[in-house]
Amino acid sequence: MLASGDLPGVMTMADTVRAAGGPVQRLARLFIGRNKLRRPSDRIEGAVVVLLSAAFLAAVVAAPWLGARFYQSQRADTAGLHPAVAVLTQAGPGDGFLIASGEAAARWRAPDGQRRSGFLTTTTAPGIWGAPAGARVQVWLTGSGRPEAPPSGPWEVGLASVVVAIGAACCAGIVLLIGYWLCRLALDRRRLAAWASEWSVAGPRWTTRRLSAVGVGSPS
Repeated sequence: MLASGDLPGVMTMADTVRAAGGPVQRLARLFIGRNKLRRPSDRIEGAVVVLLSAAFLAAVVAAPWLGARFYQSQRADTAGLHPAVAVLTQAGPGDGFLIASGEAAARWRAPDGQRRSGFLTTTTAPGIWGAPAGARVQVWLTGSGRPEAPPSGPWEVGLASVVVAIGAACCAGIVLLIGYWLCRLALDRRRLAAWASEWSVAGPRWTTRRLSAVGVGSPS
């Protein structure tokens, strides 16, 4: 039985053991520690964890760069559009909850000054909703004079870029977690197969010894 003076020493030892059992220490012992009970599958799992963690950190670092590239691409596309005014030659589609989209014939001038005519859709020119024939609506044209959807504002593009960056990091994390789960599943199957093989050899011996010990210890 421990004396009362020995109790603080025991608690201090337990605290030391707990303090030394952090993730970094456990990972270090997994690779360089000397433990005869460690299996090759344990080392493989540790290596997989390190590789997947490094891959996730790389994805987190690359996510802002991807968002910045998306922002620059969107702003470059916006810079290539030219505002213009189109005149409807027929009435635009009427407003209604059952109408998802529509189009109307119109004419406009291309950036090079040439007259163009064609159809404007509610996507490329939202102003045609409910507009009568002869109405003037704003459109955005490419360098060749083709109508395009109105560009997003800077804050909208910035918000979309943040969403792209966060989404890329989250997708990378999900893919890496799935990869770890598949690797862990394969390693667990290997461990169970090894355990079953070893038990098929050690099990009968252990059972025989256990029964012999019980037989010797039981009253006649």
